[in-house]
Amino acid sequence: MPLSEYEQRVLEQMERQLTSDDPRLANTLTSRGRRSISRYVLGSGGVVVGLLLLIFGVVASRAWLGVLGFIVMFAAVTYAVARPRATGPAGVVRPDGRVTPSPKPQPKKSRSAGFMTRLEQRWQKRRDSDR
Repeated sequence: MPLSEYEQRVLEQMERQLTSDDPRLANTLTSRGRRSISRYVLGSGGVVVGLLLLIFGVVASRAWLGVLGFIVMFAAVTYAVARPRATGPAGVVRPDGRVTPSPKPQPKKSRSAGFMTRLEQRWQKRRDSDR
């Protein structure tokens, strides 16, 4: 069942409000980070190798081999599910040819503080109206 016109407008308004209140969260929710299949293949291969090392460590009564197998398995799973590092520009090229580091974006504390303040005010208003 499709959404009515009113519901679509309300949904779009909520989306705009979320984007303006917390752009990082909105970006996280809308981004579709696809990982390559090779990460999963390498990760599963590492898990198999680590499991074999763990089993051989137990059979041969070599604790260090079992620990090494566990570490290999843990590292393989972490590699498979971890988000790849974002690679971006290393800096800004000046007109004279020099490269200077990119300026770091300053966190906006006022927006999140304002959001929390508004939530607290709404909560107080509801508590006062219930009395």
